[in-house]
Amino acid sequence: MVIVWDIGGKQGTAYELQGHHNKVTALCYHAPGKTLISGSEDCTMVFWDMTAKRVETPEWGESDTCQRCSRPFFWNIKAMIDLKTIGIRQHHCRKCGKAVCDKCSSNKTCIPIMGYEFDVRVCDECHVVITDDDRVSMATFHDARHSIIHMDLDITRGHLLTTGTDRIIKIWDISHMMDQY
Repeated sequence: MVIVWDIGGKQGTAYELQGHHNKVTALCYHAPGKTLISGSEDCTMVFWDMTAKRVETPEWGESDTCQRCSRPFFWNIKAMIDLKTIGIRQHHCRKCGKAVCDKCSSNKTCIPIMGYEFDVRVCDECHVVITDDDRVSMATFHDARHSIIHMDLDITRGHLLTTGTDRIIKIWDISHMMDQY
């Protein structure tokens, strides 16, 4: 996960960019094209369009019961006894932030506008309002073919250097990609 925030504006807007399956180990920023490049142990490089309008992720709700169906979560002993039921596990909808049970959040989808490039859990109410247009990626993914530990960007030549845990240094010609931005 990469978190981007506004330091100087005193607004505190934070965007989570989730496009890797493992630890992010390297970042480069292409200022002219406003593109953030992230490298990871998962052998991928992700090019993030930082001009794209994104929505800040919601705060996660806190509740002793599902905020959709009111079933008690497993730590809510009193409600479990009163209702004569077994408590359930708590999840969170990534779109609205509500604390929900598995039954009320049976769907997963990507939400690129919120930085979720891979499928994440959403509650059933949010799932029905997410359109195909909402699922259009705001990043491009590239197979680095090695677990990246360092990256360096040469903007003038259009080259990206990566070093990996395999002790191999790779120089990538990304000039055609930089022309897009």
